[in-house]
Amino acid sequence: MSLYSAETRRLTKRRFTKLFLLGVTLILAAVAAGMFFTNEKVGPAQIASAQAQAQQDYQRSLEQFQRDQAACQAAQGTAQASNWPPGCEGMIEPTAEDFQTQWYMPPTFDFRENFPDMVTTLAALLAMVAFIVGASFVGAEWSSGGMMNLLLWRPQRLRVLGTKLAALLVFFTALTVVFSAVWTGLFYLIAQARGSSESMTSGAWQSIALMELRGLALVVVAGAVGFGLASLGRHTAMALGVTIGAVIVFQFGLGTVLALAGVKFAEAYLIPVWMIAWMSKEVKIEDYNSCDFSSAGGCVPDSLTLTWPMAGGILAAVFVVIVGASMWTMRSRDVT
Repeated sequence: MSLYSAETRRLTKRRFTKLFLLGVTLILAAVAAGMFFTNEKVGPAQIASAQAQAQQDYQRSLEQFQRDQAACQAAQGTAQASNWPPGCEGMIEPTAEDFQTQWYMPPTFDFRENFPDMVTTLAALLAMVAFIVGASFVGAEWSSGGMMNLLLWRPQRLRVLGTKLAALLVFFTALTVVFSAVWTGLFYLIAQARGSSESMTSGAWQSIALMELRGLALVVVAGAVGFGLASLGRHTAMALGVTIGAVIVFQFGLGTVLALAGVKFAEAYLIPVWMIAWMSKEVKIEDYNSCDFSSAGGCVPDSLTLTWPMAGGILAAVFVVIVGASMWTMRSRDVT
């Protein structure tokens, strides 16, 4: 049996891997079930009901306005006049436009509008699993002494570590492709039964496919980073500890410090906004403490747009640095 086949078998047979994959499958099933039962297909009956409810609320508000107006006029010249605007001026009469029909429509799953959020959900969950499984896959080998035993009959250090990483990334690539295909088909059926897919065009399908490819890249990088950090520390806890520290320091600590210091575009220093920019193609951050004046638009806040190529560059840099460092330390450090 080749080294790659042995590592793939070791990865897929681990109880840790199976439990995490079962857990993420159950979570995704719960999300899909929730979307199915909380949405419904909109037809003429639902539209008519929403229109009737909007009209009822409009009539009710109009009647209340008329009562308030009459009470205000009757209170003029009495002690109760202070409870109303002076001279009953400024009282706002409701209009039919204030009660729009779409506000009374039941939730419905529009595939083109709502499915991108489901793609992001899938990518985030699989990336988390890839990170943890990747860290455990190599971290357990170091902490148990399995890495040293393996190197007795496969003394090529970089080849051993590289093969382990390749087995991990190929496994999660295949897993993500399968999950994405099933996820897309499942939500397409939900849209057919509980919403609409009529707005899907060839361009919309291409956009969904590209978004899923970016999700795949996120999963692969997360798995490689977890693997690399655990290899650097030679223990699973190294990867998890660094992650927890990064969340505490960079998300809560750094975010609070930047907000108190009034740093412009403070959100750009936080990790989640870059993940959103990667998945959604771009994120626009506005600084409401500044004014970008123009004769046409007046005073508008300064803005900074983070795009997916910018986020992709950061992902690529993290991948190269972490994996490169783990390979370098594997080659240069003693294996004990």
